[in-house]
Order: sequence, then structure tokens, then C-alpha cells
Amino acid sequence: METTAAGRPLTCLLTTWGVTRLALLLFVFKVFLFPGPDVTSDVSVTYQGWYDVLSTGTFPAADVTWQYPPAAALAVLSPGLLPFLDYASAFFVLAFLADLAVLVLLLNTGLRPGRSLRGAWMWVAGLPLLGPTVYSRYDVMVTAVAVAALIAGARRPRVMGALTGLAVLLKVWPALLLAGAVRRRAWGAAAVTVGALAALFALVMPGAFAFLTFQRDRGTEVESLGALALHVARWFGWRGQVLLRYGSLEFLGPYVGVVSDVALGLTAVAFGWLLLWRLTARRFAPQTLAEAAFTAVLLFTVTSRVISPQYLVWLIGLAAVCLCFRAGRMALPAVLVLAASFVTVLEFPVFFADVVASGPLGVTLLFLRNGLLVAAALTAAVRLWRSTVPRPDPAPPSAQAARAGEPAVSS
Repeated sequence: METTAAGRPLTCLLTTWGVTRLALLLFVFKVFLFPGPDVTSDVSVTYQGWYDVLSTGTFPAADVTWQYPPAAALAVLSPGLLPFLDYASAFFVLAFLADLAVLVLLLNTGLRPGRSLRGAWMWVAGLPLLGPTVYSRYDVMVTAVAVAALIAGARRPRVMGALTGLAVLLKVWPALLLAGAVRRRAWGAAAVTVGALAALFALVMPGAFAFLTFQRDRGTEVESLGALALHVARWFGWRGQVLLRYGSLEFLGPYVGVVSDVALGLTAVAFGWLLLWRLTARRFAPQTLAEAAFTAVLLFTVTSRVISPQYLVWLIGLAAVCLCFRAGRMALPAVLVLAASFVTVLEFPVFFADVVASGPLGVTLLFLRNGLLVAAALTAAVRLWRSTVPRPDPAPPSAQAARAGEPAVSS
């Protein structure tokens, strides 16, 4: 009877995963149509176009929408592993398998003594909140590598470093996984992996680092935190416009450069805080590695000039790893990320036309989604600081009396 009772939560979790993932597959394969614009076109048009170029042994260096580090070519080329399927179908299947891989990793971790299945539930419940976008971008593949790196970090720092290095060359942001790494072996393995793979791509495939220029020239995307000021400004006569640039819809017009510069300044502030935390932190528990990574990615997401819907996949994955630890302190930020994910699917793709037009509904959804992310970032930062940075010891009575100019009372 006890074994049966213990197995019920796991059965419920796996059933929920199966039902929700079947729904996602039905949407991306267009058995059912999801409201809003077709989110799968990035796979069938953009990714497949890159696949055709990458298959010739070169990067699409002339395409400004290619804004990814060189190992992203592996994700774009991966549907070739399933030649019996068309490109888009093969990509959706591989995205589904990456999703399954994350679930297996979280279950393997959560079922250990002293751990929790909350992390697996975070992944199972959180990912479908984003709708079919999840299987229509390669971010779920990157997140799978990042989750594997964090889980390996406690016991196998070199493995963590190697996986982090690979993830960095897939999409840059996983460099933040090292924010809480205290073992030099993790940093060293990551540096060696990045260096070796980058050199290999540079030698074998021309145009491996053209993406750096395109990333530098990006502006303020319509879903970002800074874009909220421009959306409201349109209500009061600001004559800016929204155009498709560098693969996303960005604002163009007066003062957009100022908003972008403020975003970059906030990113610098976030980096400064993270560096200060790293220099002052003294208490490193088993969950600190994951919580530092989650906090760092939150901070850099909310201060970015671009907040695409698929960025929430990263946050859900990192929050899931944090929740695998019973002693973790990231439950509230994780719940806020879940709420932000639900609002995200409403602003994209369901009501995205209203967002682009700066309509009241679209702007309200953006205020709510970005506000939840800011609240999650600040809450995570405070909790990470309090759990790792020791408070200064209170001064003894003699010292307090000396500062007050009074004699110390002795007993």
C-alpha cells in the first residue's frame, strides 16, 4: 500500500506531462490551430533556410537574422538526423525529445534522498504555458544542455564546465551558469571547451562569428522592458514606428537610442551587482549553483533590449533545477516566472497584433508580464544575497558604548 501511495504523485506527473506534450505536438503539427500568428514559420522558413546554407559548409553570414554563436549550427542541422521526416516535422520531434530529456534529468535528481519532485512539476506545468512556441524554437535544446550542466555541477565540475561551454556556443546566455561555480575545474573546462569548439568552427566554416556584429546593432524590441516607455509614448503622439529588423519587431524613431542605452546601463548595473555578490558570498550550499544561475539569467533577461517569448523556457528550466532542492529559496520567484509564462502566451502569439499596435490590451499584458519578471528578478536577488552573504556581527556592548561616548557597564 505504501509503495502504491508513493507512486501516485509520479504517475500524476507523468500523465500530466504526456497530455500537455501531446497538446503541444498537435498544435505545432497544425492538427489544431493556436490563436494568433503562426509561430512555426520560424522553423519551416527561417531555420530551414539556414539549414540549406549551413549544409554547404558555411554560415549565413550575409543574413542579419543569424544572430547565434557557431554551435547553433548543430541545432539547426539536427533535423538531418531524421531524413525520413520533412525538416519542420523532424525539428518538432527533436524539440519534443529535448523536453523529455529535461524531464528525465529532473526526475533523476528529484527522486534522490533529500530532493524534491517540485522541480519536475515546474517543468511539466510551466513549459506548456508558453504554447507551441516551445517546440518552434531551439531554446528547449539549449535549456536541456544547461539543465544537465547544473545538475552535474555539484559532483562533476569538469562535466559541468564542458556542458556549459557547449551551451555557451549554442546561445551565449548559459555563460551565466558559472556565476555560482566555486571550483576552478568548472571554469577551466568551460574555457577549454569554448576555445576548442570556437577554433574548430572558425577553421572549418567561414562566417562563424558574423553574429557578433548583428547582435551589437540590435535595437529595442517591442516586448522588452524599455519598450513599455515607447508604447506609452505612442499614446501621447510619439511618431516612432515598429519595423522588422534583425529577426524581431523593433521600435525606430526619436529617443529609441536613449532607451536602448538605458537598457545597456541597467545590464551593466546587474553585472556589477552579480560581481559584488560573488566577491562577498561565503555560504555555498548545494543549491547555490542553480540559484545563482537562475538569478543571473533573470537579471540579464529583464534588462535586455529584447525579451522574446522563448526566453521564458530558460527561466522555467533553471527554476526547475532550483526547486529540486528542498532547502532552496527560489519558490516565490519560480511562481512569478510561471505567472509571467502564462501572460507571455497571451501577449505572444494570442494578442501580439495588439502589442505591435501599442493597444491598451497589448500594453497592459506587457506591463503585467514584465512586471512579474522584474519582481521575480528582485526577489531572487534578495534571497540569493541573504542565503549566501553573512551578516556583519553586532558590535559587543563595549564597542557600542565607546561609539556612544559612554563607559561600558561590566557585571
